[in-house]
Amino acid sequence: MSDLLHFYMGMAIREAEAAAKADEVPVGAIIVHQEPEGGRVIAAAHNQRETLHDPTAHAEILAITQAAESLQDWRLEDCTLFVTLEPCPMCAGAILQARIPCVVYGASDPKAGAVDSLFQLLNDERLNHRCATQGGVLAGVCGEMLTTFFRKKRAAGKK
Repeated sequence: MSDLLHFYMGMAIREAEAAAKADEVPVGAIIVHQEPEGGRVIAAAHNQRETLHDPTAHAEILAITQAAESLQDWRLEDCTLFVTLEPCPMCAGAILQARIPCVVYGASDPKAGAVDSLFQLLNDERLNHRCATQGGVLAGVCGEMLTTFFRKKRAAGKK
């Protein structure tokens, strides 16, 4: 696996760690804009549903909003999204709407994954837009963060 994929996923993992410290589900995302001289990180976010009292405040949604603001364009056509957990249907829809051509994710999500696990929205030929995907990048680290977080929540008797 490419060192660059690990580097960028490492940045997304640091965002997920920030989420966990804020008692949010530890999911982090970054968006890299491909430029002639190389990639530039234009967005970095983590889950903030509890903090913002917003069910749509997933890491991917927040990062997409930041990236669109950074580029002053809703079309993120020269971008790659790195996220620690396989995107859900809502986030997959936002990825398609933003025209992001490539998504790299860490851990699979068998309960809500909309890239490979439950649905394959990002590659559905019935839709106008599709994107390349690569899952499993640093999946062990990404998955362990989630497992640890939810184990602690269950032990504390919290939702």
